[in-house]
Amino acid sequence: MSADHPDSFGGSDDESNPFAGLPIFGDLMKMFGAQGPIQWDTARQIAFVSATGGKSEPNPDPSARVAFVELARIVARQVQIATGREDSTLERDPDVVTRTVWAQRTLDDYQPLFNDLATSLAARPSVDEESDPFASMFANLTGMLAPMMMGMTVGSMVGLLAKKSLGQYDLPIPRRSGSIPMFIIANIDGFADEWSLPRDDVRMWTLINELSMHAVITIPHVAERLDSLIRRHAAGFRPNPSALTDKLQSLDIENPMDAMQSLQAVLGDPEVLLGAVRSTEQNELQPELDTVVSLVLGWADHLADQVGVRILGNPSRLAEAARRRRVESGEETAFVEKLLGLRIDRHRVEKGRAFVEGVIERSGSGGLDPLYERRDSIPTVSELDAPGLWLARLDITGA
Repeated sequence: MSADHPDSFGGSDDESNPFAGLPIFGDLMKMFGAQGPIQWDTARQIAFVSATGGKSEPNPDPSARVAFVELARIVARQVQIATGREDSTLERDPDVVTRTVWAQRTLDDYQPLFNDLATSLAARPSVDEESDPFASMFANLTGMLAPMMMGMTVGSMVGLLAKKSLGQYDLPIPRRSGSIPMFIIANIDGFADEWSLPRDDVRMWTLINELSMHAVITIPHVAERLDSLIRRHAAGFRPNPSALTDKLQSLDIENPMDAMQSLQAVLGDPEVLLGAVRSTEQNELQPELDTVVSLVLGWADHLADQVGVRILGNPSRLAEAARRRRVESGEETAFVEKLLGLRIDRHRVEKGRAFVEGVIERSGSGGLDPLYERRDSIPTVSELDAPGLWLARLDITGA
């Protein structure tokens, strides 16, 4: 059916249309035939329902919002002192938002990544209709359903993230240029209560952690490299139309309980659910992506500890709780981490932190200046484990 004639389905005046007189089917076919690799309306609806459980949520308390913004001004100034650099986005008041607003903005910010992913999976191999008409029909149906399925998948992922994210960098993914940090106070206070920590202290530490990450991840050449690597990974999957059916056929249905657990595992695997097969290109890209993610996380952690000591004195208990939460993220982030190649664990974070501290030990805090200023300063895979090699390549002498 030609995409140039969107009214070909469901029009009551077309006698050749089998869905004439049945508007609901016509509307469905129009939806299936919509342009683009992802049904974004579907993604938004699913994200909002997943984020809120389908219930309306109140706006953040105005007094809590005002108090949070006042704390943010203190933290922003200390972050700029620690980095020695002015940042206009840190000087603007952060946004305190609901889960729904967080989900909407995140869908907007992540749209290029998910479009790359959906486009890579849309290039399904052709099937010879004459030799296998059933397979051809199934392939055509899958192609029609793909944008809606991607919309449901993307919406579910972002909605689950909105249920637990404290700020906007639970995942180290650059946001749109010039974006203002945003926070979900309901989630921050929920985290404080879960860990039996004072709410005011957790709010302050969340600001310290997020604004430190913001100072690192918004450096133009850092954001550009990280964004490029994540998008290349998302675009690197190869389609496997039989992945889901093969997995479902292999389930042992004799034991209903085992079958349900196996089914949940299958549907929780993005490579199976989306028919995505990890490619050689992704495997070759992974070490470089791991290196940049490690650098960003370790560098931001080092900066946050500097600022935390100045403001909170001894934030070690808060920092440990927050970092354990990050590397023990669970289903909310595991799905999207796998799709985007973000392998976040304590080992990789500590590698990045050790690199930053190794540079400072050898050349003083000024040794980090090239990371802020030079496009060629991001360490290679081997340099992350050997700060001395990095210093030698950039011709940086000791303090």
